[in-house]
Amino acid sequence: MTVTGITGNQDDYRTPSRRGFLALGMGATAALAGCTSTTTERFNAETTPTFRTPVNRGSGLARRSDYYDIMYGPKPDEPFPLPAIPYYEIDPAFLRQEVADPTGERPGTIVVNTSERMLYLVRENGRAMRYGVGIGRAGFSWSGRAIVQWKQKWPKWTPPQEMIARQPDLEPYSAENGGMAPGLNNPLGARALYIFQNGEDTLYRLHGSPEYKSIGKAVSSGCVRLINQDIVDLYDRVPNRTPIVVV
Repeated sequence: MTVTGITGNQDDYRTPSRRGFLALGMGATAALAGCTSTTTERFNAETTPTFRTPVNRGSGLARRSDYYDIMYGPKPDEPFPLPAIPYYEIDPAFLRQEVADPTGERPGTIVVNTSERMLYLVRENGRAMRYGVGIGRAGFSWSGRAIVQWKQKWPKWTPPQEMIARQPDLEPYSAENGGMAPGLNNPLGARALYIFQNGEDTLYRLHGSPEYKSIGKAVSSGCVRLINQDIVDLYDRVPNRTPIVVV
């Protein structure tokens, strides 16, 4: 079942909470979110692939890569097996890769740069893992510092009442009706990281999305979306209480 009319891949959030979050030192015109990790050993064996043919930014890779065939290949062992992602259709700048850290934040911090549409997981020795993301569209953006309070594999999605009022066809997935069950068409994808500030749920999430062509765009209702294979990777690197910076 495909859910129509969903322009954002967000979990349950409500307008008053969102305004309160923005009021706590967060710019109303900024967008994004960030995260961190204490797992660094895995970076040691990771490199950025070298392509034997030119790469055309904005039009996908000039050819397929064994490196990315594995990275974005199918994940049959998931509770809901993930299909391969046609990564060669995505701007290569938004594919997962290790880079020099541009943030200046402490190792183990996630930084989301809204203007770049990038999420950086900072590590030691001036390095970071970079992921392309989709961010909140105009009117659904936010910024600031918070933490990943907790994480969930294959989360349930509950649209807020404000969204249901705009899109009555979502009523079957309301909190009263138990939300939308996990699955490949669930807007939160394969994983979700729940963002809290000062002990309060901001109701924003970092999460997966089957809509891989939305990466690099401002399309969501405030949450930060990643390719499902990327959010699985990030989830495994990031512990609870990870600091998040959105700039």
